[in-house]
Amino acid sequence: METRTTFPHEIEITENLWVPLPDGTRLAAKLWRPKGVAAPVILEYLPYRKREGTRARDHAMHAWLAGHGYACIRLDIRGTGDSEGIITDEYTPQEQEDGVAAIAWLAEQEFCDGQVAMIGISWGGFNGLQIAARQPPALKTIITVGSTDDRYATDIHWVGGCLSKDNFDWSATMLAHNDLPPDPELTGPGWREAWLARAEANSPWILTWLGHQRRDEYWKQGSVCEDISRIEIPVYAVSGWADNYSETVPRLLASLPGPRLGLVGPWAHSFPHDVAVQPAIGWLQEVLRWCDHWLKGRESGIMDEPMYRVWMQESVPPQTCYAERPGRWVGEPSWPSPRIETRSLALLADGSLAEPSPSEAAEAGAKLSICSPLWVGLTAGEVGRYGEDAEWAPDQREDDGGSLVFTTAPLPECTEILGAPQLRLRFSCDKPMALVAVRLNDVMLDGRSTKVTQGYLNLTHRRDHEHAEPLTPGETYEVTVDLDDIAHAFPAGHRIAVSLSTTYWPICWPSPELATLSVETGASWLDLPVRPPVAADAALREFDPPEMAELTPSISHPAEPTVRRTVHRDLLSGEMVVDFPRWTYATEMPDIGQTVTSDAFARYRVTDGDPLSAVTETECNVEIARHDTTCAHHSTGRLSCDATHFRVEVSLRVTENGEKVFERHWDERIPRDHV
Repeated sequence: METRTTFPHEIEITENLWVPLPDGTRLAAKLWRPKGVAAPVILEYLPYRKREGTRARDHAMHAWLAGHGYACIRLDIRGTGDSEGIITDEYTPQEQEDGVAAIAWLAEQEFCDGQVAMIGISWGGFNGLQIAARQPPALKTIITVGSTDDRYATDIHWVGGCLSKDNFDWSATMLAHNDLPPDPELTGPGWREAWLARAEANSPWILTWLGHQRRDEYWKQGSVCEDISRIEIPVYAVSGWADNYSETVPRLLASLPGPRLGLVGPWAHSFPHDVAVQPAIGWLQEVLRWCDHWLKGRESGIMDEPMYRVWMQESVPPQTCYAERPGRWVGEPSWPSPRIETRSLALLADGSLAEPSPSEAAEAGAKLSICSPLWVGLTAGEVGRYGEDAEWAPDQREDDGGSLVFTTAPLPECTEILGAPQLRLRFSCDKPMALVAVRLNDVMLDGRSTKVTQGYLNLTHRRDHEHAEPLTPGETYEVTVDLDDIAHAFPAGHRIAVSLSTTYWPICWPSPELATLSVETGASWLDLPVRPPVAADAALREFDPPEMAELTPSISHPAEPTVRRTVHRDLLSGEMVVDFPRWTYATEMPDIGQTVTSDAFARYRVTDGDPLSAVTETECNVEIARHDTTCAHHSTGRLSCDATHFRVEVSLRVTENGEKVFERHWDERIPRDHV
């Protein structure tokens, strides 16, 4: 990574700028601008506290863009950071309306030429799409990274209609964020009153999310796929194969009506210039090319490139950390691409995965049954990856021991896939509620197995995620399980394997009873999106090396996490515990006189044979120390269940200089709705 210190434009920085809203609320913004120039504004709109939360990252990106001729705004969402008001949930209509009003106000300021773009990763990528669908006149384009067009199908709450491991974890994270105070230096003497009002209004969002276990109107709000035609402006959609949101990019390319580009690298949940998984690219240069084209009318050449550009990943041995993924860039001029071929492989009774004719497959068919133990999933790795520490899936042979596995013969030649594999499954079940987890694996010559992609389906959602119906034991059903989009090259001599299990803890909350699926082989098929070699890939333009502006001053202090990323198994009791450390750091920011310390973790417990023993536990500790005041949040949470209900137990305590100023507890039961 090259750090730039000189730019075409001199940069002016306004540490805090108040953006007024129609109801009198003020949102807090930080402004970077090219000195003396009225320029297009690039807006990033987040709840993660511009003052100290994302300070270093913000400056490295926005100062670079300002130095190249754009006014950049980093805006705190209502009720977060230094903004006034209260935040009540993620992606609310209020948040979107505030964003529309902020854009109108920014477009009229002397530093803006009347045009606004939005850029953001994750939350900022979500609301970029959502606000674009509201069509504010000054918004001319968006760049959305690591986001989704469908809040139910592609987020951290529900995976295939199954309760995701990250649902409760993320609620705990936001409970902690939402308790933190504004900065007295910026907001004045009313900061403490605003802080206590936040604490009083704060509540675990999991209570809302568990109240909507199907894809109802709650999830449709903010899901731009409900009417994608509302987004008429140009969209640049970006993600990484190791990110939870990669499948959003091809969906947007296939459905958006206006100009669009898609880019997917090997990255985790990060901007492409600042990555845990190489190769990084000169992402800020790509942002500049995009904005120059759409906001300044310059011929940057970016729209002459393939609509969909992805990193075709080469095969790698299974391991829990990857510093880089070997591969190459490939491009498709349109998406869906007419040159992607569907290769259908039958699941056969002898455990093979092959290409017989339908009649041959039917003759070779038989029923194979699977009732997976609850330890299947312990080698799943993370849902969406955020860092470097043990977040990828190790060798899949352990989970395969509790799964139905179907494997091809050694491949006669390299086979590359690009797109979303699908499993067409014909089955019966002995219980009214069940799930199926499907993994696509790359099996090496020595038997080691690397997870390539995966998909899940709550089988009571077999019609769709809006309508749940119990299974009738013994009745035969047909479903299609969508696996996540991927680009992967299976080398000659390797084998392709598909693994089916009825549990996948802790990624998916288990069904109330251990269910047995009887799979009809010969009538069940794996569809692979095979991409033939394309000579034009070799001529693709190379990306520039990554660069950014200087980071703001900070001092990182050693911070040992409360727990390590580990799996513990009690061989006598059968209890299994999976620990995930979260947000462990201690950072001093001398330029603003603050030190932020955070230590959080999530723990997942289950006892083999008893799906009702499933428990998620969280603990979050966050402290902001200023020259005269130390404000802190401490919370614990527990999600458990019985056959009919989930139980949510949460306690929080807010302190000032070590003295308690607020405390609250929740203990609520929420009915299970076919989960």
